Amino acid sequence: MTATAPLPAHGAAPSDEIARALDLARAKRWLVAAVVTILCLWVLVPIYLVLVNALSTPSEVSGWPKSFVPSFAMESLAFFAGYRGVAEALLNSVMVAAITMVLSIVIGAPAGYALARFDFAGKNAFRILVLMTRAFPLPLLALPLAVAYIQIGLDDTILGLAFVHTMLAMPFAVLITASLFMGVPFELEEAAWTLGCTRLQAFVKVVLPLVSPGIAASAVFAFVVSWNEVFAAAVLTIENRTLTAFLLQSLNVSPLHLKFAGAAVLVLPALLFLFAVRKYLFAMWGIANR
Repeated sequence: MTATAPLPAHGAAPSDEIARALDLARAKRWLVAAVVTILCLWVLVPIYLVLVNALSTPSEVSGWPKSFVPSFAMESLAFFAGYRGVAEALLNSVMVAAITMVLSIVIGAPAGYALARFDFAGKNAFRILVLMTRAFPLPLLALPLAVAYIQIGLDDTILGLAFVHTMLAMPFAVLITASLFMGVPFELEEAAWTLGCTRLQAFVKVVLPLVSPGIAASAVFAFVVSWNEVFAAAVLTIENRTLTAFLLQSLNVSPLHLKFAGAAVLVLPALLFLFAVRKYLFAMWGIANR
């Protein structure tokens, strides 16, 4: 009977490598979880504090120690909602954001399709130029924009402000829709062509249904960009101010509890809108990464 020879000392090396790999993978998971937790707290804690103070009495807002549980007092929100000009400013914000959303998709989606499907001279330069539109700070463009708007009669108008917000949202709309169209195999369009569809029919019947959730998500992004923009609205409008510009003008010297109420009124519609269309945001993530 032959005795089995013992394993060499270096035979334990593979198990050590596996253990180190498992430890490294576990450390990466903990690191990712920590980063995600910090980012979530960075976003959610300020929103929670705004809501707590907006739903508290003025004495609780200015008093000490602070309470992290709201008393659900509605007097600050009721006073702010009834303040003169708030309803008009809220309606202006909705109208400007809606026009911005439509224009961004109507202009940005064809540009994104061209980037995804066609090769043309200056394609890479066009990508850079699209991004360069956000390289210049808006305060630098405010004076020439105001002068041009006064000359052509677009100053203090909803449409004129929507054009500026469309310019701000356009780079993201173009690049997002381009990534969406790249995620759809070109062979599907070619198959539609062989079955008798024109390029337009193939786009409408084949490509558009596949990318429509992502396009809706990019439209939501344009809506949020317009909703949160304040500088152009404050410079280019006087009577037709959006809610952000109205808050900047009216709440500068207001009591602290009214500032929190105004912040809550500004934040809540955007949060509710994002929550309502969250499935389109997740769909865009899936389409763009196929």
